Amino acid sequence: MWTVSARGWAGLVGVLVLLSGCGPESACGPGAGVVARVVDGDTVVLHSGERVRYLLVDTPESTGGKRDCFGAEAREFNRSLVEGRGVRLSYGEACTDRYGRLLAYVSVEGQEVNTRLVHEGYACTLYVPPAGGTRRSEFQALESSARRARKGMWGACASVACDK
Repeated sequence: MWTVSARGWAGLVGVLVLLSGCGPESACGPGAGVVARVVDGDTVVLHSGERVRYLLVDTPESTGGKRDCFGAEAREFNRSLVEGRGVRLSYGEACTDRYGRLLAYVSVEGQEVNTRLVHEGYACTLYVPPAGGTRRSEFQALESSARRARKGMWGACASVACDK
């Protein structure tokens, strides 16, 4: 006989709900989905095909031939949080960016990935008006705290791409 942990059951139920189309919808796009692929530290692709850019977050680049300091670490941390997992999406003041990607706050198992990336020093705050205006100061405070504590890229890199 085999057993499944409580987390395993919760994940399985979440995926089944998402795949059944029962996730709440928004005027911007799906309220939930399963992450098929992590593009980099701040962008994912859902199984349904939508590309999602994390709102108010900018990680060092690790795609398109760019290799910013801590870019690979940001991508891998993001992958460890969301790849192959059911996520919830909530939207801010704008639905998409200039590249047509959905702009969203992404949560997995009740934890918001956007804030975690900034808090742990994998990302800095990127505010492109009007998207994220209501939470901008919250993200800036998280970034300041990570900088002071020299977390993640703030302690590992001589120069940080966000400072350019």
